[in-house]
Amino acid sequence: MEEALLGVPTRLIRPVRHGNAFEETIERLLQNIKLGLFGVGDKLPAERELSELLGVSRATLRDALAELQKAGYVEVRRGRSGGTYVSARRLGELRGAAGLDPAEVNDVLTYRAVLEPAAASLAAQAMLSPGQRRHLLDTLADVAGAPAELYRPKDARFHVAIAEVSGSPSLVAAVADARARVSDLLDRIPFLEPNLEHSNRQHQEIIDAILRGDADGAYRAALDHLQGTASLLHGFLVSPENSSAATSDVP
Repeated sequence: MEEALLGVPTRLIRPVRHGNAFEETIERLLQNIKLGLFGVGDKLPAERELSELLGVSRATLRDALAELQKAGYVEVRRGRSGGTYVSARRLGELRGAAGLDPAEVNDVLTYRAVLEPAAASLAAQAMLSPGQRRHLLDTLADVAGAPAELYRPKDARFHVAIAEVSGSPSLVAAVADARARVSDLLDRIPFLEPNLEHSNRQHQEIIDAILRGDADGAYRAALDHLQGTASLLHGFLVSPENSSAATSDVP
């Protein structure tokens, strides 16, 4: 693959690194737009080439590009010079990151990554009553069936529910605080349907691990889920030079 054909320094396009392929693909694409590797009006590399550079399937790349098109960050043009191009419509907003302090974003995500996997692990170790098990399953069903306008409140309630059965009231308060701060950040980025579907699958994996008493599995499932959210938030809200502290390397 020749860089001259792509028009960008392809060595700077890093592949995704873990199981949140859709979320990390969004992050990588937005970072390269913010860096100026793909400027306003620039045509992105062909689908086959870009999927190879990112190390993801073409289906995952198509999903990511479709969601960025819906959100106004890229546009599809037809004809002889057709392809996917960077749109000017929301680039200023993207580069400004809505006036957020990157350190604040990183702090919130690190705080959450310390608390929530631990809560899931403790919940898996607890002797849960039938009522507590039903509480987890009910909140799981609520978020899975929530319409878009109610998804984030139901999602927050789901994460707090896990802390509620962990056996630590102090942890419940801390998780609720962390989740409220994360919700403020999530409200600044668009809804991405593939991310919601992926999140629901990850929620199921977390609950499955808790209910079978698998503390390590619950911890890993929760951490993997949080890493996906961190990738999206960093892609939309944090400039690339400030994003390494808490994306896929969150503790």
